[in-house]
Amino acid sequence: MIRLLIADDSALMRKLLERIFLDEGDFDIRLARNGNEALELVRTFDPEVVTLDVAMPGMDGLTCLSRIMIEAPRPVVMISSLTEEGAEATLEAIDLGAVDFVAKPSGTVSLEIDRLRPVLVEKVRAAAFARIRRTLRLTERVRHRIRGAGLVSQSRPGLARPKMDTRVGTGAIKAGNGAPPGLVLIGISTGGPAALDVVLPQLPPDFPWPVLVAQHLPASFTGAFAKRLDRECHLDVVEVNQPMPLKPGTIYIGKGDADVTVAPRLAGVIAMPVPAKASHLWHPSVERMVASALEHLDASRLIGVMMTGMGNDGAEAMKRLRLAGGRTIAEAESSAIVWGMPGELVRNGGAEKVRPLEDIAATIIEMVNSHAPG
Repeated sequence: MIRLLIADDSALMRKLLERIFLDEGDFDIRLARNGNEALELVRTFDPEVVTLDVAMPGMDGLTCLSRIMIEAPRPVVMISSLTEEGAEATLEAIDLGAVDFVAKPSGTVSLEIDRLRPVLVEKVRAAAFARIRRTLRLTERVRHRIRGAGLVSQSRPGLARPKMDTRVGTGAIKAGNGAPPGLVLIGISTGGPAALDVVLPQLPPDFPWPVLVAQHLPASFTGAFAKRLDRECHLDVVEVNQPMPLKPGTIYIGKGDADVTVAPRLAGVIAMPVPAKASHLWHPSVERMVASALEHLDASRLIGVMMTGMGNDGAEAMKRLRLAGGRTIAEAESSAIVWGMPGELVRNGGAEKVRPLEDIAATIIEMVNSHAPG
Protein backbone atom coordinates (compact mmCIF):
# COMPACT_ATOMS: atom_id res chain seq x y z
CA MET A 1 0.00 0.00 0.00
CA ILE A 2 1.16 3.54 -0.83
CA ARG A 3 0.65 5.93 2.08
CA LEU A 4 -0.91 9.11 0.63
CA LEU A 5 -1.73 12.37 2.40
CA ILE A 6 -4.23 14.69 0.66
CA ALA A 7 -4.21 18.29 1.92
CA ASP A 8 -6.90 20.63 0.59
CA ASP A 9 -9.15 23.20 2.26
CA SER A 10 -12.10 22.25 0.02
CA ALA A 11 -14.20 19.43 1.48
CA LEU A 12 -15.42 18.58 -2.04
CA MET A 13 -11.88 18.32 -3.44
CA ARG A 14 -10.79 16.15 -0.51
CA LYS A 15 -13.73 13.83 -1.09
CA LEU A 16 -13.20 13.58 -4.84
CA LEU A 17 -9.45 13.04 -4.57
CA GLU A 18 -9.93 10.44 -1.84
CA ARG A 19 -12.43 8.53 -4.00
CA ILE A 20 -10.06 8.49 -6.98
CA PHE A 21 -7.27 6.88 -4.98
CA LEU A 22 -9.51 4.55 -2.97
CA ASP A 23 -10.75 3.17 -6.30
CA GLU A 24 -7.14 2.29 -7.19
CA GLY A 25 -7.10 -0.20 -4.33
CA ASP A 26 -3.49 0.24 -3.21
CA PHE A 27 -3.48 3.60 -1.41
CA ASP A 28 -3.69 4.11 2.35
CA ILE A 29 -5.08 7.66 2.62
CA ARG A 30 -5.28 10.41 5.21
CA LEU A 31 -6.88 13.84 4.74
CA ALA A 32 -5.84 17.30 5.97
CA ARG A 33 -7.89 20.51 5.83
CA ASN A 34 -4.97 22.94 6.07
CA GLY A 35 -1.19 23.23 6.30
CA ASN A 36 -1.06 22.72 10.06
CA GLU A 37 -3.01 19.49 9.88
CA ALA A 38 -0.84 18.35 6.98
CA LEU A 39 2.36 18.91 8.96
CA GLU A 40 1.01 16.96 11.91
CA LEU A 41 0.04 14.04 9.67
CA VAL A 42 3.43 14.11 7.96
CA ARG A 43 4.91 13.49 11.42
CA THR A 44 2.43 10.85 12.61
CA PHE A 45 1.27 9.10 9.41
CA ASP A 46 4.62 9.37 7.57
CA PRO A 47 3.12 9.43 4.05
CA GLU A 48 5.18 8.27 1.09
CA VAL A 49 3.64 11.01 -1.09
CA VAL A 50 1.63 14.18 -0.40
CA THR A 51 -0.79 16.13 -2.58
CA LEU A 52 -0.85 19.73 -1.42
CA ASP A 53 -3.21 22.52 -2.41
CA VAL A 54 -1.34 25.75 -3.17
CA ALA A 55 -4.04 28.09 -1.80
CA MET A 56 -5.15 27.25 1.74
CA PRO A 57 -6.18 29.57 4.59
CA GLY A 58 -3.81 29.98 7.51
CA MET A 59 -0.64 28.16 6.51
CA ASP A 60 -0.68 28.14 2.70
CA GLY A 61 0.65 25.35 0.54
CA LEU A 62 4.03 26.97 -0.15
CA THR A 63 4.74 27.55 3.54
CA CYS A 64 3.65 24.00 4.36
CA LEU A 65 5.87 22.65 1.58
CA SER A 66 8.80 24.65 2.92
CA ARG A 67 8.35 23.11 6.34
CA ILE A 68 8.00 19.59 4.93
CA MET A 69 11.18 19.91 2.87
CA ILE A 70 13.17 21.09 5.90
CA GLU A 71 11.71 18.81 8.56
CA ALA A 72 10.82 15.59 6.73
CA PRO A 73 11.45 15.76 2.97
CA ARG A 74 9.33 13.51 0.77
CA PRO A 75 7.66 13.62 -2.66
CA VAL A 76 4.99 16.32 -2.92
CA VAL A 77 2.59 16.93 -5.83
CA MET A 78 1.04 20.42 -5.83
CA ILE A 79 -2.60 20.99 -6.78
CA SER A 80 -2.62 24.34 -8.56
CA SER A 81 -4.84 26.67 -10.56
CA LEU A 82 -3.91 27.51 -14.16
CA THR A 83 -3.95 31.27 -13.58
CA GLU A 84 -0.81 33.37 -13.99
CA GLU A 85 -0.65 33.74 -10.22
CA GLY A 86 -1.09 29.99 -9.84
CA ALA A 87 1.72 29.37 -12.33
CA GLU A 88 4.14 31.56 -10.39
CA ALA A 89 3.23 29.86 -7.11
CA THR A 90 3.61 26.39 -8.63
CA LEU A 91 7.00 27.20 -10.11
CA GLU A 92 8.09 28.47 -6.71
CA ALA A 93 6.86 25.19 -5.22
CA ILE A 94 8.98 23.25 -7.69
CA ASP A 95 11.95 25.44 -6.76
CA LEU A 96 11.27 24.48 -3.13
CA GLY A 97 11.33 20.77 -3.91
CA ALA A 98 7.87 19.69 -5.11
CA VAL A 99 8.19 16.80 -7.56
CA ASP A 100 5.28 17.71 -9.82
CA PHE A 101 1.92 19.44 -9.99
CA VAL A 102 -1.60 18.79 -11.22
CA ALA A 103 -3.82 21.59 -12.52
CA LYS A 104 -7.11 22.07 -10.70
CA PRO A 105 -10.27 21.59 -12.76
CA SER A 106 -11.18 24.93 -14.34
CA GLY A 107 -14.94 24.36 -14.44
CA THR A 108 -17.34 22.28 -12.35
CA VAL A 109 -14.98 20.23 -10.20
CA SER A 110 -17.22 17.18 -9.83
CA LEU A 111 -17.66 16.98 -13.62
CA GLU A 112 -14.04 17.58 -14.63
CA ILE A 113 -12.27 15.49 -12.02
CA ASP A 114 -12.80 12.27 -13.98
CA ARG A 115 -11.05 13.84 -16.97
CA LEU A 116 -8.02 14.48 -14.77
CA ARG A 117 -8.13 11.05 -13.10
CA PRO A 118 -5.58 9.21 -15.35
CA VAL A 119 -3.00 12.02 -15.22
CA LEU A 120 -3.50 12.55 -11.49
CA VAL A 121 -3.04 8.88 -10.64
CA GLU A 122 -0.03 8.53 -12.94
CA LYS A 123 1.68 11.59 -11.48
CA VAL A 124 1.05 10.63 -7.85
CA ARG A 125 2.24 7.05 -8.45
CA ALA A 126 5.40 8.32 -10.14
CA ALA A 127 5.97 10.81 -7.33
CA ALA A 128 5.63 8.12 -4.66
CA PHE A 129 8.78 6.48 -6.04
CA ALA A 130 10.56 9.67 -7.10
CA ARG A 131 14.00 10.61 -5.87
CA ILE A 132 14.18 13.70 -3.64
CA ARG A 133 17.40 15.59 -4.28
CA ARG A 134 18.70 17.21 -1.11
CA THR A 135 20.98 19.96 -2.33
CA LEU A 136 22.40 23.10 -0.75
CA ARG A 137 20.53 25.15 -3.29
CA LEU A 138 17.21 23.61 -2.30
CA THR A 139 17.97 24.13 1.38
CA GLU A 140 18.90 27.77 0.91
CA ARG A 141 15.72 28.46 -1.09
CA VAL A 142 13.51 26.83 1.53
CA ARG A 143 15.16 28.68 4.39
CA HIS A 144 14.96 31.95 2.48
CA ARG A 145 11.21 31.50 2.07
CA ILE A 146 10.73 30.50 5.70
CA ARG A 147 12.67 33.57 6.85
CA GLY A 148 10.50 35.73 4.57
CA ALA A 149 7.39 34.30 6.22
CA GLY A 150 8.78 35.11 9.67
CA LEU A 151 9.19 31.45 10.63
CA VAL A 152 12.94 31.64 11.29
CA SER A 153 14.18 34.30 13.66
CA GLN A 154 17.78 34.50 12.48
CA SER A 155 19.42 33.97 9.12
CA ARG A 156 22.12 31.35 8.96
CA PRO A 157 25.55 32.19 7.58
CA GLY A 158 26.61 30.69 4.29
CA LEU A 159 23.11 30.27 2.85
CA ALA A 160 23.09 33.31 0.58
CA ARG A 161 23.23 32.28 -3.06
CA PRO A 162 26.77 32.77 -4.40
CA LYS A 163 27.49 34.53 -7.63
CA MET A 164 27.35 31.95 -10.40
CA ASP A 165 30.65 30.50 -11.57
CA THR A 166 30.53 29.88 -15.32
CA ARG A 167 33.44 27.48 -15.25
CA VAL A 168 32.20 23.95 -15.74
CA GLY A 169 35.45 22.07 -16.00
CA THR A 170 35.76 21.81 -19.77
CA GLY A 171 37.41 25.08 -20.73
CA ALA A 172 35.94 27.99 -22.64
CA ILE A 173 33.62 27.46 -25.57
CA LYS A 174 35.45 27.57 -28.89
CA ALA A 175 33.19 29.88 -30.86
CA GLY A 176 35.39 31.54 -33.40
CA ASN A 177 34.32 32.93 -36.77
CA GLY A 178 32.97 30.29 -39.11
CA ALA A 179 32.01 27.88 -36.34
CA PRO A 180 29.51 25.41 -37.84
CA PRO A 181 25.88 25.84 -36.79
CA GLY A 182 24.23 23.36 -34.47
CA LEU A 183 21.28 22.89 -32.15
CA VAL A 184 20.87 21.41 -28.67
CA LEU A 185 17.52 19.64 -28.13
CA ILE A 186 16.41 18.99 -24.54
CA GLY A 187 13.46 16.75 -23.66
CA ILE A 188 12.23 16.77 -20.07
CA SER A 189 9.12 16.26 -17.96
CA THR A 190 8.49 15.40 -14.29
CA GLY A 191 10.99 17.22 -12.08
CA GLY A 192 12.12 19.21 -15.10
CA PRO A 193 11.94 22.84 -13.99
CA ALA A 194 14.24 22.23 -11.02
CA ALA A 195 16.61 20.15 -13.17
CA LEU A 196 16.78 22.77 -15.92
CA ASP A 197 17.52 25.33 -13.22
CA VAL A 198 20.71 23.38 -12.52
CA VAL A 199 21.82 22.77 -16.12
CA LEU A 200 20.93 25.88 -18.12
CA PRO A 201 22.60 28.51 -15.89
CA GLN A 202 25.90 26.63 -16.40
CA LEU A 203 25.92 27.42 -20.12
CA PRO A 204 28.32 30.38 -20.55
CA PRO A 205 27.50 33.70 -22.25
CA ASP A 206 29.44 32.75 -25.41
CA PHE A 207 27.63 29.44 -25.93
CA PRO A 208 27.49 29.28 -29.75
CA TRP A 209 24.47 27.04 -30.40
CA PRO A 210 20.78 27.72 -29.73
CA VAL A 211 19.04 25.43 -27.23
CA LEU A 212 15.47 24.20 -27.81
CA VAL A 213 13.57 22.73 -24.84
CA ALA A 214 10.41 20.62 -24.79
CA GLN A 215 9.31 20.66 -21.13
CA HIS A 216 5.89 19.16 -20.46
CA LEU A 217 3.92 22.09 -18.97
CA PRO A 218 0.55 23.81 -19.52
CA ALA A 219 0.39 26.91 -21.72
CA SER A 220 -0.15 29.22 -18.76
CA PHE A 221 3.10 28.03 -17.17
CA THR A 222 5.73 28.15 -19.90
CA GLY A 223 5.83 31.93 -20.25
CA ALA A 224 6.36 32.39 -16.51
CA PHE A 225 8.90 29.57 -16.52
CA ALA A 226 10.90 31.17 -19.36
CA LYS A 227 10.96 34.49 -17.50
CA ARG A 228 12.22 32.84 -14.32
CA LEU A 229 14.96 31.02 -16.24
CA ASP A 230 15.92 34.21 -18.05
CA ARG A 231 16.73 35.79 -14.68
CA GLU A 232 18.96 32.81 -13.77
CA CYS A 233 20.82 32.17 -17.02
CA HIS A 234 23.68 33.88 -18.87
CA LEU A 235 21.84 33.19 -22.15
CA ASP A 236 18.55 34.80 -23.17
CA VAL A 237 15.55 32.58 -22.45
CA VAL A 238 12.28 33.00 -24.39
CA GLU A 239 9.01 31.14 -24.82
CA VAL A 240 8.29 29.95 -28.36
CA ASN A 241 4.88 31.63 -28.65
CA GLN A 242 5.35 32.54 -32.34
CA PRO A 243 7.74 31.56 -35.17
CA MET A 244 11.22 32.80 -34.28
CA PRO A 245 14.70 32.30 -35.76
CA LEU A 246 17.02 29.95 -33.89
CA LYS A 247 19.96 32.13 -32.83
CA PRO A 248 23.11 31.34 -30.86
CA GLY A 249 23.04 32.56 -27.29
CA THR A 250 19.33 31.88 -26.83
CA ILE A 251 17.37 29.17 -25.03
CA TYR A 252 13.90 28.50 -26.46
CA ILE A 253 11.17 27.03 -24.23
CA GLY A 254 8.37 25.34 -26.16
CA LYS A 255 4.93 26.78 -25.41
CA GLY A 256 2.78 24.52 -23.27
CA ASP A 257 -0.29 22.67 -24.55
CA ALA A 258 1.23 22.91 -28.04
CA ASP A 259 4.16 21.27 -29.80
CA VAL A 260 7.38 22.98 -30.80
CA THR A 261 8.99 22.15 -34.13
CA VAL A 262 11.96 23.15 -36.26
CA ALA A 263 11.16 24.48 -39.74
CA PRO A 264 13.21 25.93 -42.64
CA ARG A 265 13.04 29.52 -43.85
CA LEU A 266 15.11 31.44 -46.41
CA ALA A 267 17.15 33.09 -43.66
CA GLY A 268 17.71 29.85 -41.77
CA VAL A 269 15.81 27.54 -39.46
CA ILE A 270 13.15 28.66 -37.02
CA ALA A 271 11.38 27.29 -33.96
CA MET A 272 7.64 27.51 -34.15
CA PRO A 273 4.63 26.46 -32.06
CA VAL A 274 2.15 24.14 -33.75
CA PRO A 275 -1.13 22.65 -32.52
CA ALA A 276 -0.65 19.61 -30.31
CA LYS A 277 -1.22 16.25 -31.98
CA ALA A 278 -3.57 13.87 -30.18
CA SER A 279 -1.27 10.99 -31.13
CA HIS A 280 1.28 12.33 -28.63
CA LEU A 281 0.26 12.07 -24.96
CA TRP A 282 2.44 14.87 -23.55
CA HIS A 283 3.09 18.38 -24.82
CA PRO A 284 5.26 19.97 -25.97
CA SER A 285 6.15 16.62 -27.54
CA VAL A 286 9.84 15.69 -27.37
CA GLU A 287 9.33 13.11 -30.13
CA ARG A 288 7.89 15.68 -32.51
CA MET A 289 10.54 18.31 -31.70
CA VAL A 290 13.45 15.95 -32.36
CA ALA A 291 11.85 14.44 -35.48
CA SER A 292 11.37 17.90 -36.99
CA ALA A 293 14.98 18.84 -36.28
CA LEU A 294 16.18 15.65 -37.96
CA GLU A 295 14.06 16.46 -41.00
CA HIS A 296 15.63 19.87 -41.58
CA LEU A 297 19.12 19.77 -40.04
CA ASP A 298 22.19 17.57 -40.43
CA ALA A 299 22.13 15.08 -37.54
CA SER A 300 25.86 15.60 -37.00
CA ARG A 301 25.06 19.14 -35.81
CA LEU A 302 22.43 18.02 -33.30
CA ILE A 303 22.83 17.16 -29.63
CA GLY A 304 19.86 15.46 -27.97
CA VAL A 305 19.60 15.58 -24.18
CA MET A 306 17.01 13.47 -22.35
CA MET A 307 16.40 14.39 -18.72
CA THR A 308 14.07 13.47 -15.86
CA GLY A 309 10.48 12.53 -16.70
CA MET A 310 8.00 9.69 -16.67
CA GLY A 311 7.11 7.77 -19.79
CA ASN A 312 9.09 7.46 -23.01
CA ASP A 313 8.38 10.65 -24.98
CA GLY A 314 11.21 11.28 -27.44
CA ALA A 315 13.22 8.11 -26.83
CA GLU A 316 12.68 6.73 -30.34
CA ALA A 317 13.44 10.04 -32.08
CA MET A 318 16.63 10.54 -30.06
CA LYS A 319 17.70 7.01 -30.91
CA ARG A 320 17.24 7.85 -34.61
CA LEU A 321 19.25 11.03 -34.04
CA ARG A 322 22.17 9.03 -32.69
CA LEU A 323 21.98 6.42 -35.46
CA ALA A 324 22.06 9.24 -38.03
CA GLY A 325 25.30 10.62 -36.61
CA GLY A 326 24.10 12.96 -33.87
CA ARG A 327 25.18 13.03 -30.23
CA THR A 328 22.95 12.12 -27.27
CA ILE A 329 23.07 12.43 -23.50
CA ALA A 330 20.75 10.73 -21.00
CA GLU A 331 20.49 11.83 -17.39
CA ALA A 332 21.78 9.16 -15.02
CA GLU A 333 19.38 7.26 -12.77
CA SER A 334 21.37 8.46 -9.75
CA SER A 335 20.18 12.05 -10.20
CA ALA A 336 16.86 11.83 -12.09
CA ILE A 337 13.70 12.58 -10.12
CA VAL A 338 11.95 10.01 -12.35
CA TRP A 339 14.15 7.85 -14.59
CA GLY A 340 11.46 7.12 -17.17
CA MET A 341 12.36 9.10 -20.29
CA PRO A 342 16.16 8.96 -19.90
CA GLY A 343 15.95 5.33 -18.80
CA GLU A 344 14.05 4.43 -21.97
CA LEU A 345 16.75 6.12 -24.09
CA VAL A 346 19.41 4.09 -22.30
CA ARG A 347 17.45 0.85 -22.69
CA ASN A 348 16.85 1.33 -26.43
CA GLY A 349 20.54 1.98 -27.08
CA GLY A 350 20.06 5.62 -28.03
CA ALA A 351 22.16 7.15 -25.24
CA GLU A 352 25.76 7.88 -26.22
CA LYS A 353 26.57 9.36 -22.79
CA VAL A 354 24.87 8.84 -19.42
CA ARG A 355 25.64 11.64 -17.00
CA PRO A 356 24.34 12.85 -13.60
CA LEU A 357 22.52 16.15 -13.59
CA GLU A 358 25.48 18.20 -12.36
CA ASP A 359 27.65 17.01 -15.28
CA ILE A 360 25.17 17.46 -18.15
CA ALA A 361 26.09 21.07 -18.98
CA ALA A 362 29.80 20.22 -19.06
CA THR A 363 29.09 17.29 -21.40
CA ILE A 364 27.04 19.50 -23.73
CA ILE A 365 29.88 22.04 -23.86
CA GLU A 366 32.42 19.29 -24.54
CA MET A 367 30.33 18.00 -27.44
CA VAL A 368 29.89 21.49 -28.90
CA ASN A 369 33.62 22.10 -28.59
CA SER A 370 34.31 18.95 -30.60
CA HIS A 371 32.62 20.67 -33.57
CA ALA A 372 34.46 23.97 -33.24
CA PRO A 373 37.57 24.72 -35.31
CA GLY A 374 40.94 24.88 -33.63
